[in-house]
Amino acid sequence: MLKNYIKIAWRNLAKNKGYTIINIGGLALGMAVTLIIGLWMEDELTHNDYFENKDNIAQVFQSQTFNSQIGTGPAIPRPLEKALREKYANNFKYLVMSTWTSKVYLKYKETSLYKSGNFMQREAPELLNLEIIKGERDGLREMHSIMLSESISNALFGTEDPIGKVVKVANKHDVMVTGVYKDIPFNNSFADTGYIIPWEGYVASNEWVKNSEDHWGNNSFQMFVQLADNVNMDKVSATIKDVKKTLDEDTAEYNPQLFLFPMKDWYLRGNFKNGKQVGGRIKYVWLFGIIGAFVLLLACINFMNLSTARSEKRSKEVGIRKSIGSQRGQLIYQFLGESFLVVLFAFLAALIIVLVSLNGFNELARKEIAFPWASPIFWTICIAFILFTAVLAGSYPALYLSSFKPVDVLKGTFKTGKHAGTPRKILVVFQFTVSVAFIIGTVIVMQQINHAKNRPVGYDKEGLVQIPTYSEDFEGKTDVMREQFLNSSAAIAMATSSSPTTRIWSNRSGYTWEGKPDGFQEDFAWTEVSPEYASTLNLKVVQGRDFSKDMASDSLGILINETAVKYMGLENPVGTIIRDSNKEDPGPSMKIIGVVEDMIAQSPYESVKQAWYVYDRHNNSSFYNLRLNPDQSVSQNLAIIERVFKENFPAIPFQYDFVDEEYGKKFAAEERIGTLSGIFTALAILISCLGLFGLTSFVAEQRTKEIGVRKVLGASVFNVWNMLSKDFLKLVIVSCFIAVPISYYVMNGWLQEYPYRVILKWWIFALAMIGAVLVTVLTVSFQAIRAARANPVKSLRTE
Repeated sequence: MLKNYIKIAWRNLAKNKGYTIINIGGLALGMAVTLIIGLWMEDELTHNDYFENKDNIAQVFQSQTFNSQIGTGPAIPRPLEKALREKYANNFKYLVMSTWTSKVYLKYKETSLYKSGNFMQREAPELLNLEIIKGERDGLREMHSIMLSESISNALFGTEDPIGKVVKVANKHDVMVTGVYKDIPFNNSFADTGYIIPWEGYVASNEWVKNSEDHWGNNSFQMFVQLADNVNMDKVSATIKDVKKTLDEDTAEYNPQLFLFPMKDWYLRGNFKNGKQVGGRIKYVWLFGIIGAFVLLLACINFMNLSTARSEKRSKEVGIRKSIGSQRGQLIYQFLGESFLVVLFAFLAALIIVLVSLNGFNELARKEIAFPWASPIFWTICIAFILFTAVLAGSYPALYLSSFKPVDVLKGTFKTGKHAGTPRKILVVFQFTVSVAFIIGTVIVMQQINHAKNRPVGYDKEGLVQIPTYSEDFEGKTDVMREQFLNSSAAIAMATSSSPTTRIWSNRSGYTWEGKPDGFQEDFAWTEVSPEYASTLNLKVVQGRDFSKDMASDSLGILINETAVKYMGLENPVGTIIRDSNKEDPGPSMKIIGVVEDMIAQSPYESVKQAWYVYDRHNNSSFYNLRLNPDQSVSQNLAIIERVFKENFPAIPFQYDFVDEEYGKKFAAEERIGTLSGIFTALAILISCLGLFGLTSFVAEQRTKEIGVRKVLGASVFNVWNMLSKDFLKLVIVSCFIAVPISYYVMNGWLQEYPYRVILKWWIFALAMIGAVLVTVLTVSFQAIRAARANPVKSLRTE
């Protein structure tokens, strides 16, 4: 029986090649999209699964209130470690202080690398569950040691045994390699940790870190913890909530509240708003999951529509089979078998599409997804996926076709009925509603990205290069390097800064000024700069003046941005004296000498933060900022700069970043989402058009004789085209009017997450509607015009 079902199914598929190709092609595209999205979702949902104790690992976060606005983040003060170890040690298996992940120069003999990693406490290898390849797990017990990832070890030492070798860090400290661990996989939070150096060494070599031991106001560090067995994370969070506020009166006014942020939420649910967790990348996981489900559903709708549309051609087959004793259940199994065969072929085609496109998808999505050939879970899901899709696509046609009455069919009195096409119309409307909604959503996402991209950044980022200076070699050489770079003709300006141009690395509070409101809780972005900073960046001074090297008093001067003027409530900011309100160690008073235009250093989708640019009198520079010579090519400028750099720092690899490229990275996540959405939208439209093409072809075939009669009676090609096209156009127009309000509601809600956002305009929706109608016209016209131009003699000829 099964063999007969398969044989009949195969014959029907082979007999109607055009419809078979459309069905398999549409389903294959839908299944390929669903498979790729499924692999992407699995990669997102398994982020940090490398860490066996993921559910018990957390990072200590704190929320602080500034003028009724609550800010939340992972920056914590160093005294917190002592407080937790002394009073709450029983709650934790491991407690690890850490710096932020940053790059340093690592040198062995003649090989020098610039790699990312952390200074962490001794328990870090255990907390991170590192897989030790060489050396020992307890490799951080000595202050002057270092543990390296396998890739960095290979790059530094090649085939040499790294254990016991001495590496110079930042061309300053000698440390011994005590362990090599397997690289942490790409889809994990510590994937960039290529080295780990003992925390004690970091403290010993930085005076400001030593001085922060009892300073609760210096939130410059990170703390990771692993809970003790059988300890509840929420309860521990509640226990430590007020530790900082209780132990430090000076910061109590900001109402600091500590909590444990679990590792399982770091990647997908890492957004906070006014002290509340508000999701994160998980919204994109659900978004693409919904897109994948809808694209697959569109492909299944094509199968349903084409199968039921051809019902009259199979009615006699059903009638004969029923008259010789076939039960309805047997017919249902037969039609589901045909559906299964189509889905199986489509799945095989989908696998080929996925394999061919996976590398390109990885590059686009910034992933390293590998096809899970050896995963039994994957293949089990695929089998379930095939069966589900076969039932979903074939259930309605099977039930519909098997319901025909044999007497009516064989007597020739069977008719599909006045409303037999209604389900098909509903499905077409649904298809194009989804497609139009996808079009509108994609356009708005790209509009939002372009809106932020076209926002004035406040400085000239073109031709601006920043060079990191994380080494003792750079100390005291700023003026020499400026002179050499400017004399080389490769640069026309140079300044130093303590933060990169495109980011804020430090925030400060605890200052007073005349007119400061009582109870005002200030929070400023803080960057220490050399006097040439504004002129190098072409940062416009709108009030007062820029720094001057010729004025000694400028060493206590500051520039503030326009947002800071409003934030501080200053009417005449120039000349305002800023005093440090630190009771224990107040710094010298500073004076505002100028106001500069707002400069975007954080997210271009958010409001500019109030910022101070302070004269760098302590030589805290982390970057050289160079303005390239516009009269020479970029490559020529960089070659000269590299030569000058190597002449002065032969032991340090030449590293640089273009500021415009670094700024462009701020749009990367949204651009990836927009691009992927655009691709999936195009595929959804293509699948919908395939179904429409098949239905138009069928309708034209069904009405062949009618078209012939109309042509004989004088109907023009346009008359016939209009007759075949108008019904489909009506359905698409109905789809547009359903899709527009749904899209407006969803996308307007999405835009509310961005303080700086595009305004939804009517033309976006009109453009999507016009586009959908044009695509429909093009799809339908091919078959309609072909039918209209057919010779009526052939159409009316009887057998």
